[in-house]
Amino acid sequence: MEQEPPRIEFPCDYPIKVLARSSEDLTEVILEVFERHAPGFDRDNLAARASSKGTFTAITIIITATGPDQLEALHQDLLGTGRVQMVI
Repeated sequence: MEQEPPRIEFPCDYPIKVLARSSEDLTEVILEVFERHAPGFDRDNLAARASSKGTFTAITIIITATGPDQLEALHQDLLGTGRVQMVI
């Protein structure tokens, strides 16, 4: 018997972690993508942390998710930047 994944009730606060190669303009590029898909999200609610060697940066942003289509489109656009390695 397969277990069903937990259901998410939208809208909800939804943290998204982005792992990308570090660069000077990385945060601004990521924020532009988030603004397209979750306009008006709280930019102050952002946490960024560089890897020990500084090669990668992990950025966590909390948005108000409106549905699975929004999350899928955001995921695809983040990967489409060519800088993002992983979206969790």
